[in-house]
Amino acid sequence: MDKNETYRLLAKQVESLIEGEHNPMGQLANAAALLHETMGWWWTGFYLVNGDTLQLGPFQGPVACYNIKRGRGVCGTAWHENRTIVVPDVEQFPGHIACSSLSRSEIVVPLRDSQGDVIGVLDIDSKELATFDDIDARWLEEIAGIISRHALSSHFSD
Repeated sequence: MDKNETYRLLAKQVESLIEGEHNPMGQLANAAALLHETMGWWWTGFYLVNGDTLQLGPFQGPVACYNIKRGRGVCGTAWHENRTIVVPDVEQFPGHIACSSLSRSEIVVPLRDSQGDVIGVLDIDSKELATFDDIDARWLEEIAGIISRHALSSHFSD
């Protein structure tokens, strides 16, 4: 199965898995597990906005950093710039925060509320260089939208 088809099916599975549930942390935990197990990445998880910090949320993989300031590292930069960031070699990213020395490439996708403001990020790391490309970015943005609508819309609403 090609990468687009894998992601198409994965997006449907994520939506089916979290739709209708009302436990945001459980939804994020199961979404992280599904993505991680299906794709075989090194680290897959979420950081959620709390004030001026991204705080560690549900994830799969080795231990991670607890807090990331806005504009710091790949996650904080994706939040600050409100855009997906693909990093082929994390050692070449200015200010990269090394939670694990085994991480070699990374993609971070914003999770947005209904006004388009970043409420968290989906962070994925690989032990291989240049793991992520435009196909990953496009489909992970689609999946992040599904997660934002179903898992986080009520959790972050006023």
